[in-house]
Amino acid sequence: MRGFAAAAAGFLLAAASGSAFAAGDYGDGIPASASVSPLTFKGGVLVNAGGMTVYTFDKDMEAGGKPACNGGCSAKWPPAMAASSDKPQGQFTIVVRDDGGRQWAYKGMPVYTWSGDKQPGDKTGDNFGKLWHVVPQ
Repeated sequence: MRGFAAAAAGFLLAAASGSAFAAGDYGDGIPASASVSPLTFKGGVLVNAGGMTVYTFDKDMEAGGKPACNGGCSAKWPPAMAASSDKPQGQFTIVVRDDGGRQWAYKGMPVYTWSGDKQPGDKTGDNFGKLWHVVPQ
């Protein structure tokens, strides 16, 4: 019993000092050092960490959720790229692009920003060519 009490005391001391659990480790299987999606809803639409509106592309549906906007298309519609340390969580997933890069997706649809949007809150790409759409909340 003495061994159990010593182990419990050691555990409590480690927990109090912060060495037993990393901040942000909530038992969800994602290490505290890993990033999760920088995307969030603001003003009724999905935006990136800089507050810029993100969009889905209808042709990605035809490609089975694989990013169909590559090359010149991605110059105008930059993909919302995921870092190597980013981890999918909930409805935010990561898809692999043709060039091997990792791109954020929401509900299975890759997301992009639009070069025509100049400041946070702009939504000038919505319904562009009847193929690009904001992601509503």
